Amino acid sequence: MRAVITILAIWAAGLGAAAQFGKMSVVYPVLEGVYAAKAGIGVGLLVSIVGGVGLIFGTTAGLLVARVGARRAMVGALVLGAGVSAVQMGVPSYPVMLMSRILEGVSHLAIVVVGPTAIAALAPPRYQGAAMTLWSSFFGVTYAILFFVGPDIVAGGGAAGLFGLHALWMAAFAPVMWWLLPQDSPFEGRARRGGLMAQHRAIYASPYQGAPAMGFACYTFTYVAVLTLLPAQMGDMGVFVGVAMPLVSILVSLTLGVWLLARVTAVHMVQMGFAVAVVAASGLWLVWGTGFATGFALLIAASLGLVQGASFAALAQLNPEMEDRAKGAGAIAQLGNLGTTTGTPLLIWAMEKAGETGLALFIICLSSLGILIHALQARRRFSVEPRHLR
Repeated sequence: MRAVITILAIWAAGLGAAAQFGKMSVVYPVLEGVYAAKAGIGVGLLVSIVGGVGLIFGTTAGLLVARVGARRAMVGALVLGAGVSAVQMGVPSYPVMLMSRILEGVSHLAIVVVGPTAIAALAPPRYQGAAMTLWSSFFGVTYAILFFVGPDIVAGGGAAGLFGLHALWMAAFAPVMWWLLPQDSPFEGRARRGGLMAQHRAIYASPYQGAPAMGFACYTFTYVAVLTLLPAQMGDMGVFVGVAMPLVSILVSLTLGVWLLARVTAVHMVQMGFAVAVVAASGLWLVWGTGFATGFALLIAASLGLVQGASFAALAQLNPEMEDRAKGAGAIAQLGNLGTTTGTPLLIWAMEKAGETGLALFIICLSSLGILIHALQARRRFSVEPRHLR
């Protein structure tokens, strides 16, 4: 029972980490008024810079978590997150706010590395797929909640009200995590072998630690870009598609995805999800502009929901040791942020060049690449002994 409570608490801490992105999206109009001189790129940077920290230091964070241990890293990240949210309540000058967001990026990165690492260690093998799928839903669930209740909170208490509630959430879970998480036993001996760059290369060269992240990157390139741009192309159904796609993705991941993970390996499920995305994108292209397009758009969301949960389950299945999971989680954070920051501009370019054909090819090519990457990595795992790769 304690393991279940701990997993749910880690997931709740993950909601706080996702809110480090989402809260700024909710208060974006307020920030544009406060920082009028920085309107546009300057205010946009306040939203995106958290992901930039993960893009640059994602794998490094995985190495550090492997050294210091999950409990200390998680508690430190929650305390830091609470502190910077408290500073943001005063809506300080732009340089101070920007620095607080950089520190918030550090907090966010530590939580998203520790979260899947700790959950994989706590969940019994029979329920590991379900637990990892639950973790994978933290971003979508947070955004759904924030965009439902966030505007009312801001209307009643301004940006300070939302920042203050976030600070309380993060502060409340710091002692909870200290109490629930097992005592740290860092893997200092192995984690310190070789220089930092050598350790980074080893992670991405490993078909165990690096494979989940490489497949996940194909998902993040696709999902955020499609969710951002596709609804606007759906005419009268645009609003419905924009709301329904993330909900369908979460629902399918937590239901059909969990059921499938009890029957197939996580890697095979990732490939299945990408294969369905190829079919759905082809169907969307064929029926573009008709009433059937909405169904194929939701099928794309459903297929990527399978990929989302299975990618984190693959991290646990391929890496039985916590140190390896921490490193793999860092790679997921790094390549995931690469996908979320660059996927949308690439899709905009593709649609400017070829319209709906560009959209379909974007999804088909990235999904096919995800299938191919996992096939090649699986072949490497079969041909090379794990001890030579760790």
